[in-house]
Amino acid sequence: MIARRAFCGALAAPLLGGCATAARGPAMPDIVPVSAWGGQPTEWSAPPQTISHVTLHHQGEFWDPGRDVPTYLRHLQQWSRDTKHWVDIPYHHVIAPDGRIYAARPLAVPGDTNTEYDPRGHALPMLLGNFEEQVPTEAQLDSAVALTAWLLHSHGLDVTKIGSHRGFSHQTVCPGAHFQALLDDGRFQRAVAARLKG
Repeated sequence: MIARRAFCGALAAPLLGGCATAARGPAMPDIVPVSAWGGQPTEWSAPPQTISHVTLHHQGEFWDPGRDVPTYLRHLQQWSRDTKHWVDIPYHHVIAPDGRIYAARPLAVPGDTNTEYDPRGHALPMLLGNFEEQVPTEAQLDSAVALTAWLLHSHGLDVTKIGSHRGFSHQTVCPGAHFQALLDDGRFQRAVAARLKG
């Protein structure tokens, strides 16, 4: 399934101006379920977390365009559990370069991190790629906008609750300079705000 596009064309125009939408609130974008990429369900018995932030990440590894995303996700899930002893992939959603959004750990389960910040209460979308070296694709950014808008709307939050990993940690450059620039100058937040008004 292809994630629904947040806007109607090249990213520059939507981020600066936005496109009209008919929906009163942002719809849930298409999300590939864990079962469809061959993942195993998360085992979690603690009370669900309350989402108070949407905190964006990048993978931090160079993404080869020919790489198979479901295979990568299965390996990431196994590594997260067997090596890190986490309950699952540390992120809630993973966005591929073609714009597909994949479910990872459930939103009710707090994320995990190798850095010093406390991810409890944070919804954690992650975009595949190393955005210190690569540039996120238009499809990734459109899907990230759609997903972020839906997450904010679903949890009664506004665009001031959008952040990035490096905004909470001094131990990382995540989500990479090329993505962070869109957050620093507000283009990403303006795109999400336009989506929320739809």
